[in-house]
Amino acid sequence: MKKICLSFLSVFIVAFTFAQQEFHVFPKNHKITPGTATGNGSLQNPWDLQTALTQSSKVVSGGDTIWLHEGVYNGRYNSTLNCTTANKYITVSAYPNHRVILNGNVSSIKKQVIEIKGNNLIFKNFEITSLNDFSRIETDKDFSRCDGVNHTSGGNCKFINLVIYNNPGSGFNSWKRTSNAEINECIIFNNGFFTKKRGGGVGMYVQNSSDKERQIFNNIVFNNYYKGIEVWSANKDAKEAYVKNVTLYNNVLFNNGLPAGSYRDNIIVASDDENEVNIAKNITISNNVLYHNTNLTKEIENTEAPSLTLGFDKKAPLENAIIKNNIIIGRKNALRVLYVKSMQFNNNVVYSGYVRINESTLEHIIDDNWNFNNNSYYTRRTKPIRIIGSRDYLLNEWKSKYKLDENSGSYNFKDFNLANVLDITKSQYKTNSFRVVLFNKEEQDVVVDFLEYHMEKGSSYTITDVENLNTVIKTGTLAEDAKITVPMQAENAIETKTLNNFGVFIIAFTNAKKATTTTTNKEEEPKTESGLSRFFKWLF
Repeated sequence: MKKICLSFLSVFIVAFTFAQQEFHVFPKNHKITPGTATGNGSLQNPWDLQTALTQSSKVVSGGDTIWLHEGVYNGRYNSTLNCTTANKYITVSAYPNHRVILNGNVSSIKKQVIEIKGNNLIFKNFEITSLNDFSRIETDKDFSRCDGVNHTSGGNCKFINLVIYNNPGSGFNSWKRTSNAEINECIIFNNGFFTKKRGGGVGMYVQNSSDKERQIFNNIVFNNYYKGIEVWSANKDAKEAYVKNVTLYNNVLFNNGLPAGSYRDNIIVASDDENEVNIAKNITISNNVLYHNTNLTKEIENTEAPSLTLGFDKKAPLENAIIKNNIIIGRKNALRVLYVKSMQFNNNVVYSGYVRINESTLEHIIDDNWNFNNNSYYTRRTKPIRIIGSRDYLLNEWKSKYKLDENSGSYNFKDFNLANVLDITKSQYKTNSFRVVLFNKEEQDVVVDFLEYHMEKGSSYTITDVENLNTVIKTGTLAEDAKITVPMQAENAIETKTLNNFGVFIIAFTNAKKATTTTTNKEEEPKTESGLSRFFKWLF
């Protein structure tokens, strides 16, 4: 029997060598267990963050998790973690129920809070910001641009439930050598600075040279100093195509540009290449909500407020774009179709002064490369389609001349309205948490029905406005009818607060029956006892 056990033990030890491991990171200034460069990643002797992020694949490998414990991590970091195990990931995450903040407001030559190079990595559940005072004016002597995340190289990486805010640069840069990346359920806001002429710094800057899809799903991007999401390249002399194969699905973007004083594109998809090489192509924009402050009970403001721009340079027209099931709200030019060779534009709702189309792109319509249908256009003009530099069209004239929008409708802006509940998205990663997007033309409170989500009656809930994540605006208990009234009128609204006809909220539930325990609806905390220790207890 002993020989059998010892034989089994030797096999088990070999197998355990390749089992998942858990490592621990604490801030350097932690009072009890400060993280150090000489630590071993255990709870008793943890790493500091930079040490953890530069471990070799021989130490941290596929299936392993690096836990970041509560606190503020002051510094600018570079991650060279690299998972070499097929179909597995290295995960860097805040420890369950711990608030972790990476603070980049330090003196450094690095231009981002965190730079990431490596394959098969997951970063999730922490904040990336610049705390306290710093200059946002590019011409100031003490200005130091600092982006939130620079993902510069590596494939198969995921960024989940990150909160990226208040950085004097862009929020998230997803560069061309990062194939098959996923950015999911992140909240990105108030990033950027002032240049001499305008705001600088976008919420998210996206490129992709890979044939694999870049997935940008379920994010909230708002109040950044320049644009919301740029799928874009400013390189006029490109040698390859790297603005391609990107899907933006179920994101909410609003009021980007506002902190710098003027509304900018919530989304732009384009390239500025003059070599006709780097063509933006294979882009899908589906089921997104794009909004700019607009008083929907009055005439559309005659000011710039683009929500979606397609194409930028005549030599690099957008190709094979699919734009469907979006809500696009702006002011006089919410939708701009500048240079597009081929596209589908279907089942969208547009609220704008008019739909603006560049005259020189009409040749592609004639070539039968466009498919428009089942759209609803709410405009301040009876002729909703404006061909820039040419003429305005009634919708029927547009249909007849270009054979587009056969089943679409044109309406006066005064008739514009939407369902009060635009979207409810249940989090894939946070238990019983929902992102709720609401609309009410008259700025009245909105009733949200959770019946189909089967939340237990008597569960307690909290409501948080994403524009003030540190404050719960309402608490309550779920009644028998499963309906919750959400307040649309903001209290003590900041200058850049969204108008009360639109709002994005986080509604989180906890189970009333388990409320007396300390583990109610909390993610199960990882066990610190190793599997090998448990095996020896069993064996002996």
